[in-house]
Amino acid sequence: MTFLKRQGKPTLHYTIDDFTDPWKKSATVLLQHGYGRSGRFWYNWVPYLSRYYRVLRLDLRGFGQSPVDFDPYTGITLDNHAADVIALLDALQIESVHYCGESFGGILGMVLAARQPTRIRTLNLVSAPVNLHQKHLESTAFGHASREEALREMGAEKWALAMNDLNRFAPGTDPGLASWFASEMGKNNVDVLCAQYRLHCTASAEALLPLIQAPVLAIYPTSGKITTNEQEVLLKKGIQNLNIVHLPTPSHAIASLMPATCAREVLHFCARHDGIACHE
Repeated sequence: MTFLKRQGKPTLHYTIDDFTDPWKKSATVLLQHGYGRSGRFWYNWVPYLSRYYRVLRLDLRGFGQSPVDFDPYTGITLDNHAADVIALLDALQIESVHYCGESFGGILGMVLAARQPTRIRTLNLVSAPVNLHQKHLESTAFGHASREEALREMGAEKWALAMNDLNRFAPGTDPGLASWFASEMGKNNVDVLCAQYRLHCTASAEALLPLIQAPVLAIYPTSGKITTNEQEVLLKKGIQNLNIVHLPTPSHAIASLMPATCAREVLHFCARHDGIACHE
């Protein structure tokens, strides 16, 4: 396990997967997870990417193996998440990355691409909304007064199982995948989940979209419940260099349902930008 330890700031866990030729100076793809997830959720992308790119997976502060060594209710902010990413890149002496963010990780990527344009080579969005609409947020309370109440009364894993049925997976999905997904989310600290949810209620990258200079690839479900048509309109209106790919499912968790398809789209988008061939 590898950790970035910082004086007076949260410790961050990260993983590097690198099967590139050792004599080449390969670029880095940063895979950033969404709400309640961790770098482990990208495991099935790594084989497709790591032969040609160094793959960096960060656990956001308080998630995955990044410890809760801070106050979640004051420490979880969009600015702090963005600063954590930059701090990790600085510590690893990485000038720029191909950023790939799933769901909330994509919102974070939009912020970074707008505010730190020299650090983002390409921006890759996977089921990533510009912001989270109120209807979706309300639907995640599952009969409780709020999502926070649902998380505390149901527990993180049972809440995650309910989310599986709401919008994450379609009927007929491998039950092993659904169970593993919820089990991994269930390992998270409920206070961290609640604090991150409060951030989701206000987080929006809409005003920053026109500032994004990097080429953008958006891989979205078809008629998604979170990445709705309204969300796509915002992207098309705000981003100049935008490429959208729709996958044949309305389910939100396309990164886990179709990892090979998603990873290959990202791989070749990055490779076209760098002018390299990703085949042998």
